Amino acid sequence: MTYHRLLFALVFVCATVHASAQASYRKVLFLGNSITKHGPKKDIDWSGNWGMAATSEANDYVHLVTKALTEKTGAAPEIMVKNIADFERAYAGYDVPAKLKEAIDFHADLIILAIGENVPALKTAEDKAKLQASVTTLLKALKADGKPTILVRSCFWANPAKDEALQQACTEVGGIYVNISSLGKDETNYGRSERPYKHAGVANHPGDKGMAAIAAALVKAVP
Repeated sequence: MTYHRLLFALVFVCATVHASAQASYRKVLFLGNSITKHGPKKDIDWSGNWGMAATSEANDYVHLVTKALTEKTGAAPEIMVKNIADFERAYAGYDVPAKLKEAIDFHADLIILAIGENVPALKTAEDKAKLQASVTTLLKALKADGKPTILVRSCFWANPAKDEALQQACTEVGGIYVNISSLGKDETNYGRSERPYKHAGVANHPGDKGMAAIAAALVKAVP
């Protein structure tokens, strides 16, 4: 499926959401890693300040989802976008209340968690259990006493152990799990398929087509 067809599908999904869906999400919190947002970094030849390797801010999944929600409800939500790669890399013992106070105090109506790619390999069942427990703690802190809709997506680069831990944490807090594991198997979803990059790490991120596919999966899952 081409990028333009994906964008059409995204609009179609948005337009055909059941009439009983929630009227609007006033505040949307996006928590992720470089796929969600990455600032300029000269040594890897990345000059954007949005989801790596989208060609523009408007084409990353965060802003495609925001646009779709705006079109669905007629009102643009307030969004907060945070890169929490530090949580991925050191989730065990991570001080969620202190390090993510701003995100917790945001009191989002819709929370979209898009992590996993930077989590070190889960070599044992204990590693997997620790990740699940840490993500559950994170989601419970964000949820607090409110009743936000929570979406947790699988890894773009499919990893059964990580994805299962994410899914179990999502289930524990009553969230909606969004499986995008098939997207990383399609070479055309990568930035390197759309344009040349000097740095392989940047090229390995979803390009505009991949971002549109992620956004379409998330929007479809929003109740």
